[in-house]
Amino acid sequence: MFLFLSFLLLLKNPSLAQSLNDDGQDVKRSHFPDGFFFGTSTSSYQVEGAYIDDGKGLNNWDVFSHIPGNIKNNDNGDIADNHYYRFLEDIELMCSLGTNAYRFSISWTRILPRGKFGQVNPRGIMFYNKLIDNLLERGMEPFVTIHHHDIPQELVDRYGGWLSPLMQEDFVYFAEICFKSFGDRIKNWITMNEPNLLVDMSYIRGWYPPAHCSPPFGNCSAGNSDIEPPIAMHNMILGHAKAVKLYREHFQLKQGGSIGIVGSTEYFEPLRDNELDRQAVSRALAFTNAWLFDAVVFGDYPAEMRLYLGSALPTFSPEETSYVKGSLDFIGMNFYTSLYAKDCIHSACISGGDRPIRGFVYTTGERDGEPIGGRCGNPRFFVVPEGMEKIVNYMKERYNNMPMFVTENGFSSPQQNDQVQALLQDTDRVNFHKSYLAALARAI
Repeated sequence: MFLFLSFLLLLKNPSLAQSLNDDGQDVKRSHFPDGFFFGTSTSSYQVEGAYIDDGKGLNNWDVFSHIPGNIKNNDNGDIADNHYYRFLEDIELMCSLGTNAYRFSISWTRILPRGKFGQVNPRGIMFYNKLIDNLLERGMEPFVTIHHHDIPQELVDRYGGWLSPLMQEDFVYFAEICFKSFGDRIKNWITMNEPNLLVDMSYIRGWYPPAHCSPPFGNCSAGNSDIEPPIAMHNMILGHAKAVKLYREHFQLKQGGSIGIVGSTEYFEPLRDNELDRQAVSRALAFTNAWLFDAVVFGDYPAEMRLYLGSALPTFSPEETSYVKGSLDFIGMNFYTSLYAKDCIHSACISGGDRPIRGFVYTTGERDGEPIGGRCGNPRFFVVPEGMEKIVNYMKERYNNMPMFVTENGFSSPQQNDQVQALLQDTDRVNFHKSYLAALARAI
């Protein structure tokens, strides 16, 4: 799954794209600043395959996907895109697109098959060294994500993964090996991908391992959708911040790189033209985007979350705040879609939106039967180019114009009778990228 990646450094100068239309038909590279990256993005489990080859250990996704019924069609990542063996061809494909950056993640169990309870796997180190070196030889800038949702199954079995504070030190141990092994060539590190999405899918909905949830969000065999998500999120943020502290104190000056974190972001519009739904938009932005970024920028969770979650939301000690606050050199944001937000404090809502963990907000992609934008293959995603401009402006204002990378964005084609022909023509994807790039250029 190759996804679009772009680099954005917000400028105080006048717009470089004043004449761009909403459809993006006139978008050009010249509309973007010098140093802008156009690239692609993957995660190890989704593309590498080779799931037990060359000493790799089992991760949580290996185990989860092999349990019948967990994944549609009982698919798994055993082979995936076979990137482990075909990475040279993939680099050629990326170069043929004219891209100059590649964001990938490192498989935790390819480096540490048993986490810190086993030895470093030299063949895993060798694979990523070959990948990095070949990217650099072709003029491609590597962006490395250390943790993209896959963790050693041994850590799940021993103490429950991210629900345990012990995971923080396990992650720092893994990150240190990555810094030592690859940091001489990597100038852009991402500690974690979308911890806010991970807690939603793993501990609220129960769709990702460890498949924890409770009614009304689902009927899992374990879990509490109101209590567990803030705990897992807290441990990931502390693990991230400790890894950043380690990098800054022992590696950054010598290696000359930067480090950040990637969050899942969405923009919201009020479902109804009233003050209640406008307030719901503010809460939705806080519970979706600011849950992560307020913590790592300001050292605390959003006030809206503290108000509605109360004691269920953990607190940072003064010592923790000292290294959590400002624990990023750049913001990484994955953005695909905008949705409508509806107040559930003073209005009746579908079950789930009326819960504190959702900020008492119901979100939907439709209003009076009409979608907020064009449809795509993911029923939750809609094509809303102006949302790109709005989310960038929101992040700029809330986080004091920090440097930002749009680390994921892309289009999944709707299922059609003649799917092959639709993909060969692929006009919807072309139009998607033109319109989103135009919106991004306007924001700059």
